[in-house]
Amino acid sequence: MTEAGMSDYTLFTIARAVHVLAVLYWIGGVAFVTTVLIPSLRANTDAQFRLQQFELLEGRFALQAKITTTLALLSGVYMTHFLDVWWRYGDATFWWMHLMTAVWVLFALVLFVLEPLFLHEKFKQWAMHNSEQAFKRLHTMHKLLLTVSTVGVFGAVLGAHGAL
Repeated sequence: MTEAGMSDYTLFTIARAVHVLAVLYWIGGVAFVTTVLIPSLRANTDAQFRLQQFELLEGRFALQAKITTTLALLSGVYMTHFLDVWWRYGDATFWWMHLMTAVWVLFALVLFVLEPLFLHEKFKQWAMHNSEQAFKRLHTMHKLLLTVSTVGVFGAVLGAHGAL
């Protein structure tokens, strides 16, 4: 028992629940942006409206994405440490763990480094210059990220429950 009276297993279970909810909100948000938001914006022919709405809605989602990716990291590291399964990163049969880690690294790099440094401004300039092309590429990239994330989540659920 810990000083607070919770068993280590209870803390692990809480970490797992936090991890599942973080991934749910994070990848669920990506799914919403990919399948609803971007297609809806692309259907509007007013380039200025399209960019304004994207910045407004994406800006609100960015904070949620930063919080949930951080929670996914913290809970994932805790669970990996608790189970002492760092060795899985050296075993290809745990591809799902490798894939979800790679997905996390990519999202974290975009959210915490690339977007604040230059990506946000570069996309804005591109969208003002050629809105249709900018939003088409944005949509294609989101579809790719959602597909890879979906495969990763599917594999992680199966793998974490011994089905792989």
